[in-house]
Amino acid sequence: MTRARLALVAALAVGGCLLAAKGVYLDAKASLAQALIGLSWGAREPGLPPRRPWPWADTRVAARLSAPALGETRYVMQDASGESLAFGPGLVLPVNDPGDAALVIAGHRDSHFSFLRRLRTGDRLVVEDLAGRRRQYAVSATAVIDSRPGLSIPRDDGALVLVTCWPFDALLPGGPMRFVVHAHPAEEEGGT
Repeated sequence: MTRARLALVAALAVGGCLLAAKGVYLDAKASLAQALIGLSWGAREPGLPPRRPWPWADTRVAARLSAPALGETRYVMQDASGESLAFGPGLVLPVNDPGDAALVIAGHRDSHFSFLRRLRTGDRLVVEDLAGRRRQYAVSATAVIDSRPGLSIPRDDGALVLVTCWPFDALLPGGPMRFVVHAHPAEEEGGT
């Protein structure tokens, strides 16, 4: 093998290792952040927002999202800025009282919202806000849509809408396609 080819193989190997290490780092960061946010959520005083999960945190938690059938819980950040989405899914439209505009939450397909691919029609989702109000939703539809003409999200039916990039296993980030989960208010299971 010539030196040029050997150098190219070595450079590709080092680049591949760096990309793999970056992926492991990002996954570990996302998991650790959710664990720390969960601790701050659990230690909050009634009626008060949780403390910052770490001293330099530049975002705060706004809600807890659960998919009980899948055993998944995510702490939802106050907004969908890049800083917030690094640590958890984020609010696109705010947590409102039941019956108000749709609650829209966005998250990364390769970390916090990777579980969305396993949701099925009828699955329950639970959103708990900082005041302790729990809202149950039932998944009514999932769809892959093109975001280039703009995302059209219903805003008047009290729905929960979860949005992430698609496809889930894409090698490159970004792209115009989005995976959207629609869920409508549902009564507590076993309730009236």
